Amino acid sequence: MAEQARRFRLSRRALLGLAIVGGGAVWAGATAARLMRAPSGAKDAGRIADLDGVPLPQEPDFDNPYYDASLPWASEGGTINDVSALSRTPVYGVVKVAEEKHVADALAFARGNNLSVSLAAVRHSMGGQAFDDHAIVLDMMGLNSIEVDEAAMTVTVGPGATWHDIQNVLHPRFAVKAMQSTDIFSVGGSISVNAHGMDHQAGSIVGSVKALEVMLADGNKTTCSRDQNADLFRHVVGGYGLFGVVLKAVLEIVPNAVYQTSRAVIRSEDFPKLFETEMVGDPGLGLFYGHLSTARSNFLEDMIVYRYDKVADTAPPDMGPLGEPGMVGVKRLIMNLAKRGEVFQSFKWYMEKELEPEFESCTVPRTAAMAEGEACLVSRNNPMHDSVPYLFNDLPEETDILHEYFFPRSEYNAFIAGAREILRKSELPLLNASIRVVHAEDTALTYAKEDAFSLVLYVNQRTDEDGNAKMRALTRELVDLTLKHRGRFFLPYQLHYTRAQVMAAYPELPAFLAKKRQYDPRELFTSTFYRGLKAAAGMA
Repeated sequence: MAEQARRFRLSRRALLGLAIVGGGAVWAGATAARLMRAPSGAKDAGRIADLDGVPLPQEPDFDNPYYDASLPWASEGGTINDVSALSRTPVYGVVKVAEEKHVADALAFARGNNLSVSLAAVRHSMGGQAFDDHAIVLDMMGLNSIEVDEAAMTVTVGPGATWHDIQNVLHPRFAVKAMQSTDIFSVGGSISVNAHGMDHQAGSIVGSVKALEVMLADGNKTTCSRDQNADLFRHVVGGYGLFGVVLKAVLEIVPNAVYQTSRAVIRSEDFPKLFETEMVGDPGLGLFYGHLSTARSNFLEDMIVYRYDKVADTAPPDMGPLGEPGMVGVKRLIMNLAKRGEVFQSFKWYMEKELEPEFESCTVPRTAAMAEGEACLVSRNNPMHDSVPYLFNDLPEETDILHEYFFPRSEYNAFIAGAREILRKSELPLLNASIRVVHAEDTALTYAKEDAFSLVLYVNQRTDEDGNAKMRALTRELVDLTLKHRGRFFLPYQLHYTRAQVMAAYPELPAFLAKKRQYDPRELFTSTFYRGLKAAAGMA
């Protein structure tokens, strides 16, 4: 009997152990599945309701909205949000623009009914830059024509065309000269913020824009460029949709060169010297970016430098179509696990540093460019043809927020040291940190008054009040650091900065706003962001 009882106890323990192991496996499997899952819909988590104490919501100044049946309304009333999920805003309605006449008619309707207009496309800004309370929102995604002029080496596109679609049209013979490092954005949106990317030689978008056709607030059309209506041009590019509706953009294109890829792990503090000695004067360096470690053991101390060096002027004519990102579920899992502690951050860095090269996609045969050895070759289009689906998840209780801070190149090490200290003590998980290169640009509200580096951050937060408060505190600390080092912060993101901070970073803001009133006296074109800028400048 004693032996039977002992065996029963052992069996019970074994069963309990198996149950625990089995339950753990089920939990781990369910958690992994949740973290790998694609979005089931757009996130909509509320609204950050003020800029430095100035309330952002406002009441409508109409009682009975009227909707012209001749306009293609996608919605009448309702709310709209952006990719942050924290900008929910009530709007008069959304007009789904498919042709130029829709723009003209919508502006006329707004003028005749004392309404305001905002311009939207992909809505990847994060602070109400593309809409406003009770405004008519023009959804520009349908104005997406793409016409290539091979002789002039230009492409003429509608503002709703995405870089993804443009690359598919240009490939394999041609490539975009300047765009972001991912292809999900619209041309209109990129022009409105004067975006920049991986080609530090080409600079930001403004350098590749040959001309813009713009409809002004009064409904008149005009063309502007660096040589024609130059003042309007430098306000439309980087003007956040406040000066007119871009109907067409003529952009420079370049041959789709073949690059040999390489990567090196360096200390972050060695980057400025590396850049000056090996990158600035190298015309063969086509694309570049620096990726900083977010693992706690070497936090912002180590950097992977990715280089794309030209080995042939053009890609093979029989090169296949551009591929889409692979291993999306695995990448999404790794990114979402990194939000959950130091161990997973270290695992992410190990994957990036050691395993990522093993899965690199080499799209051009070595014989096509006469490369030797084990060189990995890609065309110019390949590195930027990434729609980053792995960054989008089905976790409604959280969101991931972009930041970008520009600072003079001489301030690199001091700035990164300060950022490291601030980010280390923050409770918000830092998912990604990268370094970009920008040049001084002649736009009215430029983010770079001189040649600069930028630090791009991707930070996770909860979508509740506590998460917003922590993000606000982090943003203000990083802005103060940037100002201390004679820099500026990028404006397409959340409105967590103070009014004093935005005026310190952009002292030309009053002149910019005065010029806005010159081109648009009735302030037909508006956004929540615009009202925030006016409040910061004391012009609300």
